[in-house]
Amino acid sequence: MKAAYLVKYGPAKTAFEIKEVEIPEPSPNQVLIKVEAFGLNFADIAARNGQYKGAPPLPALLGYDVVGTVVKCGTDAKNPNVGDRVTALTLFGGYAEYALAEKGVTHKIPKTIAPGVAVALATQSCAAYYLSNRLTHIQKNEKVLIHAAAGGVGTALVQLALYKKCIVFGTCSSHEKMEYLKSNGVHHPIDIKAKDFAETIRTLVGDKGLDVVFNPIGGKSLKQGYRLLGAGGRLVSYGVSSLNSKKTIFGKLKDLWQFGIYHPVQFLSSSKGIIGMNMLKIAEVKPEKIAKVMQEVVQLQKEGILHPHVGAEYSIDGLAEAHQFLESRKSMGKIVVKW
Repeated sequence: MKAAYLVKYGPAKTAFEIKEVEIPEPSPNQVLIKVEAFGLNFADIAARNGQYKGAPPLPALLGYDVVGTVVKCGTDAKNPNVGDRVTALTLFGGYAEYALAEKGVTHKIPKTIAPGVAVALATQSCAAYYLSNRLTHIQKNEKVLIHAAAGGVGTALVQLALYKKCIVFGTCSSHEKMEYLKSNGVHHPIDIKAKDFAETIRTLVGDKGLDVVFNPIGGKSLKQGYRLLGAGGRLVSYGVSSLNSKKTIFGKLKDLWQFGIYHPVQFLSSSKGIIGMNMLKIAEVKPEKIAKVMQEVVQLQKEGILHPHVGAEYSIDGLAEAHQFLESRKSMGKIVVKW
């Protein structure tokens, strides 16, 4: 089979090489999937730049989500079955014509679902559901701030928050993304290049503050978001994209410092707190939790509550361009690469 290996850290144009390798064999709890397409995530960018500690050593086979058809099952993997079309979390190994996935993080889907939508359900939609319905339990009329609201997770978070009848604030970084946020139903879209998001929100919500902040960026924005929370407020940090940019080591150290320093006493006294989430770690250690989330996410997509946006599709020959597009922060929704 063909597989796109990360062979060198750095620019996308020189980072990958297509290799011919053996088709892997599933372990008892795994299924083997013939891959139609795989998705890109910011973890891919971090891994390509040598900044993702959980990635395997070079040459590394990346890829965290795929869509395709089950062609072989392990001895204990009875569902899904051979012939089923599925979306799956692969936890590395997705950049290949055949990929392995644990049965617990593999879910049967209709043949009518587009590949980009399918992979978005596996990662971004599941992440958004876990963030909003497991970690923070957002409620009707709560004031929710979603950073990077035009991204894949951001898009799903907006849709889930609107379904729960929350008041939604969303940040982005361009006029085009502002229009996208409006079309997705965001009540208060904010272009961070044109306005100070913290001052804008403080003016709108007053002293009571926000109820929930979803932050995949880190740096100064995390500390600002924490200060915007009111009593009972929850901030979830699920990414550090500010550290993935082409900054000097001093710039990255400054970003780390700007996260702020926190102590449990201040959480107690103010009755608000910070939660961290690594979706891949949860899928690796507690796949049964993600299995339930995937089931609920697929059902919400069937009901029209979740409708992932596919921002761009590339062929495998355009893998470098796909990486560059995602890294440029100009993309909206999910980026997918097809074989």
